[in-house]
Amino acid sequence: MRRLKHPGRFGLLPGFGLTLGITLAFLGVLVILPFAALTLRSLQMSPGDFQRILTDPRVLASFRVTFLAALGAACVSGLFGFVVAWTLTRYPFPGRRLVDALIDLPFALPTAVSGIALTALYAPNGWLGSRLEPLGIKIAYTPAGIMTALIFIGFPFVVRTLQPALADLEEEYEEAAASLGANRWQTFLKVIFPSVLPALLTGITMAFARALGEYGSVVFISGNMPYRTEIVPLLIITRLEQFDYTGATVLAVAMLGASFALLLAANLIQWRLTRYAYERS
Repeated sequence: MRRLKHPGRFGLLPGFGLTLGITLAFLGVLVILPFAALTLRSLQMSPGDFQRILTDPRVLASFRVTFLAALGAACVSGLFGFVVAWTLTRYPFPGRRLVDALIDLPFALPTAVSGIALTALYAPNGWLGSRLEPLGIKIAYTPAGIMTALIFIGFPFVVRTLQPALADLEEEYEEAAASLGANRWQTFLKVIFPSVLPALLTGITMAFARALGEYGSVVFISGNMPYRTEIVPLLIITRLEQFDYTGATVLAVAMLGASFALLLAANLIQWRLTRYAYERS
């Protein structure tokens, strides 16, 4: 009897070669080529130029402001994003669809619009800023204002990454934990949280990487004070306006490397945690 050949995993879908070629060409033109051109331009510089530019006190201060504000905003987005995603997934309430639609508002708004709106809200003469300043709380033109803008643009990444993970979580596991005597906190810490941890870390990392390169929503509320509230994307624009293409390229390559490392780490962590959860089940 003639043995039927089992179709390979690449043969299950028709037109794989064509679709793969289109995918690689699309990514090559829009993603790989610009990054490759930027990297090749940076390779024309000497190591001394890199060191001189990256160790400049103003550059180091801008990196410190950018990374600390992005990290703080990502952590806050992770905490409250989990609460919002849990609420939208688990509890039906009036207006849930409207709240769910508002999550995507930062995606749809131009970043400059969100920056102007936040500045008008938290400025010393703004609706909230005028009430907070007598209490000694100043948001606009401080690192706290930068964090506020970065939370606004990074918060949806956490919510949208967590929602499918929470929706796919089987309620039978929670019922089994409850039948074994676990209380609500034990069920959350031992059953729910480990299952959604890969998605949570992915959302936080995406929010962090997005915050590193944010410009439009930050430039208005930060005040752009060197050594205090100046971020790296703004410093890159400043170097370009001064025709310092070498300095702008070095800063851009550094930010590109940091973002790529973050996304690679997020994928590795998600893969390891998913594999660990599969081995335990």
